[in-house]
Amino acid sequence: MAGPHLQQPSFLLATLKADCVNKPFVQRCHDLETIIEEFPAKELHGIFPWLVENIFGSLDGIIVGWNLRCLQGRTNPTEYSVALDFLDPSGPMMKLVYKLQAEEYRYDFPVSYLPGPVKASIQEQVLPECSLYHNKVQFPSSGGLGLNLALNPFEYYMFYFAISLITQKNSPVTHHVSPSNSAYFILVDTYLKCFLPTEGSVLPPPSSNPGGAIPSPAPRSPAVPFTSYGMHHTSLLKRHIAHQPSVNADPASQEIWRSETLLQVFVEMWLHHYSLEMYQKMQSPHVKESFKPTEEHVLVVRLLVKHLHAFSNSLKPEPLSPSAHSHTASPLEEFKRVVIPRFVQEKLYIFLQHCFGHWPLDASFRAVLEMWLSYLQPWRYAPEKLPQSEEPLPRSVSEKWAAFIQENLLMYTKLFIGFLNRALRTDLVSPKNALMVFRVAKVFAQPNLAEMILKGEQLFLEPELVIPHRQHRLFMSPTIGGGFLSSWPPAITDASFKVKSHVYSLEGQDFQYKQMFGTEVRNLVLKLAQLICQAQQTAKSISDHSSETTASQSFFSWFRFTSSEMNGSYTGNDLDEIGQDSIKKTDEYLEKALEYLCQIFKLNEAQLTQMMMKCGTAQDENGKNQLPDCIESEDGLVLTPLGRYQIINGLRRFEVRYQGDTELQPIRSYENATLVRLLFRLSSVLNERFADQMDELCSREDFVGRLCRYHLTNPHLIQRIRHSPVVRDRTSQNWGPRISLRFLASYRTLMSLLMIYFIASWFYIGPVGCTFIILIGYFLYAVIMMFFSEEWKPHEH
Repeated sequence: MAGPHLQQPSFLLATLKADCVNKPFVQRCHDLETIIEEFPAKELHGIFPWLVENIFGSLDGIIVGWNLRCLQGRTNPTEYSVALDFLDPSGPMMKLVYKLQAEEYRYDFPVSYLPGPVKASIQEQVLPECSLYHNKVQFPSSGGLGLNLALNPFEYYMFYFAISLITQKNSPVTHHVSPSNSAYFILVDTYLKCFLPTEGSVLPPPSSNPGGAIPSPAPRSPAVPFTSYGMHHTSLLKRHIAHQPSVNADPASQEIWRSETLLQVFVEMWLHHYSLEMYQKMQSPHVKESFKPTEEHVLVVRLLVKHLHAFSNSLKPEPLSPSAHSHTASPLEEFKRVVIPRFVQEKLYIFLQHCFGHWPLDASFRAVLEMWLSYLQPWRYAPEKLPQSEEPLPRSVSEKWAAFIQENLLMYTKLFIGFLNRALRTDLVSPKNALMVFRVAKVFAQPNLAEMILKGEQLFLEPELVIPHRQHRLFMSPTIGGGFLSSWPPAITDASFKVKSHVYSLEGQDFQYKQMFGTEVRNLVLKLAQLICQAQQTAKSISDHSSETTASQSFFSWFRFTSSEMNGSYTGNDLDEIGQDSIKKTDEYLEKALEYLCQIFKLNEAQLTQMMMKCGTAQDENGKNQLPDCIESEDGLVLTPLGRYQIINGLRRFEVRYQGDTELQPIRSYENATLVRLLFRLSSVLNERFADQMDELCSREDFVGRLCRYHLTNPHLIQRIRHSPVVRDRTSQNWGPRISLRFLASYRTLMSLLMIYFIASWFYIGPVGCTFIILIGYFLYAVIMMFFSEEWKPHEH
């Protein structure tokens, strides 16, 4: 009987692989549910690794799997619903996990696909500090290649689920996908609510045997020595997984082993891509990035941060009696107390530092920004929320959050400085960039927040003599040990020591702290305020120009039968396309951001007024164009660094206008070069042959004379030549009456003429009739434009 039982799993696996090709998705899920219910764990054990890979894709990204990141209810409602039901915490897949968990099966996960710092540490035979990897390192047998982790079914499932966000980022997308509406995003939210509940306790796993319980995995022994980051390296060879001891588990700690495992897997797979050592090395601009997070990745991390705040803030109030606390606090409550500082803080800080320094200077940074601001505001996710009105007033940040702010000081101060450096390099005329500055300023301007940050800085800057009997060796992150209930260092009550411990554990003992409210950062804020003022002036200039352009447009202007293309150079800008509504939003965002910055840093109103006046004086006499920031030198105007920034980002420009003969100006991109040259030769021939006749026509004082002067002379060029101290020959300067046919070389003019020709041809009037209609149309247009122009009056001779 042994033979059939050994062959059954492979036969079952072959059948399921065939079904993937021949059966639709819904039918396959229904069959899998039946198999999970009816088959014993021994036979399901063989298909579990294949099934996990079939759902979440392969680790190398070649197999896409169910592509949960692109599966949405709006586009595939049936598959979306079936997939969520199948992978639900109480669904068939999780039942399979618990059924295999009861038999204590183990599955190999390659170390080579772990995040960079973890992989490097294990390959160097140093055990990572995270307890998730303890007692799991599996060395290859003789002749084997690579290291593996021996994971229980729940860990194996969550490893694949979490890492699919990274490995499947290049999966094909055939339509626009909103990450927050994808099946993957919904599953992350569902798992967080199930295993990290804000109300009640974690639901017990379903039992495969009636009346039986699912045993927890083998406990991790805190008594086993190991090496962690920043400590002396020892070999792992003496601690092979088969020889590592295990002790009886504490029943209280095993109550939430799934919660701890889920959180550790999410944090390790999504945030632990940069170690402290790697982060310090990456401060050099010559170091190539080893990992580039995507916008979707950041959005999922933000979801994790928001839920952890809600989870931590759901902690029950501490009882007055310490003895009562020790007897009544459940493991879940203790887990809530340490979840953010112990599991998230350090890795999230390094992750954010990398994003602030390496993320592209575009609007996609908004995802990183909102994740950061979500972490900085745990009070937003506290249960005691007041009902929001239509225009809620900013509430003062309660003093009870002072401890959180002090223990996360670098999250507020150093990252704020990093954002300032980014903001000084972005185009603040863009509404999206202006919105980001507004969002940060609004958050930091919340009443009492700046004062608490300043208090945290003062605590850090206190001399160490006020902390007796403390040594620097204690300034390390308390993240070493087994599970979260393992031995902890003594409770620290000194606020100054807490702040110093936080800063030194993240940045090292030789860290030179830069004060957020110091002189250097205040100067950066003043530069940002100056850029905000300049951006407001630029937005106003664009708005005025756009309004004038709209008012001057007419039906005939589309045909481009005017000389505007000929007389001046192109002065447009990409910002012209953002529209009046966007310009208005930009102005509102920047105005409020400037107001909030003044509140945060107590900026002097006189300084701001002076900056506004300086920005105003940079405008030209018409108040429409601003010159870049320059200084006078012996060689003339020299651009300052600010002026170069303004030119590069299109905020300001020098007005360059062609002032020579309009017939000889460079050929433009909207013109046909061959036609320009041919039409210039034709115009020259006509002007030479009919020069006397045109002079005679332009000398007349009647309607014909005014019409000819308007269309055959260039008043600006005549005025410039007439006032020149040197009198030149009329033929060489060609400043008298003349015919210009260059407008016919414009692509839009050609298209207009062709359109008229085909419309006329539709009525069978022939080429001669079309030409006649075109000439009549142009003559009527010329007459109309002459009467509506301010230059139609006779010129003085």
